[in-house]
Amino acid sequence: MVLNEMVVNVLRHSSLSEELRDSEVELLASMISVRDYKAGEFILQPGETALKDSLLILGSGDVEATATTGGEQMTLHMLQMGDLAGIIGFVGGNVMQISATIVAKTDSKVLVLERSRLESLLNSQPAIVYYVMRGIVRHVHGIVRRMNTQSVEMNNYIHKTHGRY
Repeated sequence: MVLNEMVVNVLRHSSLSEELRDSEVELLASMISVRDYKAGEFILQPGETALKDSLLILGSGDVEATATTGGEQMTLHMLQMGDLAGIIGFVGGNVMQISATIVAKTDSKVLVLERSRLESLLNSQPAIVYYVMRGIVRHVHGIVRRMNTQSVEMNNYIHKTHGRY
């Protein structure tokens, strides 16, 4: 498969481009670079600034998001093709406050969209920027919903287990 075809295919499976027409997905794909990561290689780490203005989209492979809490490493999420990472830095947040680590568990391809490349469309194709940002918000909303559900499940488990004593 040609690299651009792979990028277009991944974008079509991502919340990022749900509202884009085919020609807009192809334009967005032309702005994306692809990076290869070997199994065990860190893609993002807390405090790292190399990709601070970039949105990462999993193209292929197994990639894990983890965080260290209470001295223990815990899995937050296993990314699927089309999933996003690096959102905080991409939208201009303080990357020094990020606590998640993103690591390739197998050889992986990651699509990289630099903020400046997307912003270059503001005057000529503002609808694309608008729809991409809506896609990012939908993705973040999905993360929050998943975390809230997990929190409720954990709470219910704790209260049910505690009630047995």
